Amino acid sequence: MEILKIENLSKIYGKGETAVKALDNVSFTVQKGEFVAIIGPSGSGKSTLLHLLGGVDRPTSGKVFIDNTDIYDLDETQLAIFRRRQIGLIYQFYNLIPVLTVEENITLPILLDGQKVDQNHYSQVVDTLGLEERMGHLPNQLSGGQQQRVSIGRALINNPAIILADEPTGNLDSENSKEIIDLLKLFNKTYNQTLIMITHDERIALQADRIITIKDGQIAKDEVVRP
Repeated sequence: MEILKIENLSKIYGKGETAVKALDNVSFTVQKGEFVAIIGPSGSGKSTLLHLLGGVDRPTSGKVFIDNTDIYDLDETQLAIFRRRQIGLIYQFYNLIPVLTVEENITLPILLDGQKVDQNHYSQVVDTLGLEERMGHLPNQLSGGQQQRVSIGRALINNPAIILADEPTGNLDSENSKEIIDLLKLFNKTYNQTLIMITHDERIALQADRIITIKDGQIAKDEVVRP
């Protein structure tokens, strides 16, 4: 089942002679439950691509379909609601709210939506992440690895269509990096959670089902690592 479709996606910053084409006519699809790694040199356009897939920025041209919804056909309010419900974002620097507890940070997308927390799903996520003893802690009382676990929990709490991870291990040591990747792979396989990850680490990329290499704003390679 196709969960993500990108059609002729382009992003240009600036105008005239100073214009920079960050993304140039990119097209590909992702199946539900796939783990896709996106790699490429600095400035290649991979972060721009992730921002466009996440509805954080708007393309100059092209379309992004997530679970059959053309996300850039939505107005700003509709897009914000869709992003909160269907796109889980994990960042290198966690982006947790410092005055909120672990529990409040994880459940924030649901509370912003005015919805009730599914306690069964919440408990499963928290147990899998090993955060049961940290629910009342604030982010500054946690290690980097624990903070990233919280951000994973927040991304997963709504059962989103896709998880987008932007260098999720870039701020962690090797031991914590391995734990975070193992957790993401566990959610990918156990819950059939679609995962798209930007990484500069080739060892991490090789654990994905598929590697897309971006160069000069275009897809240079699209390789299946494991069918």
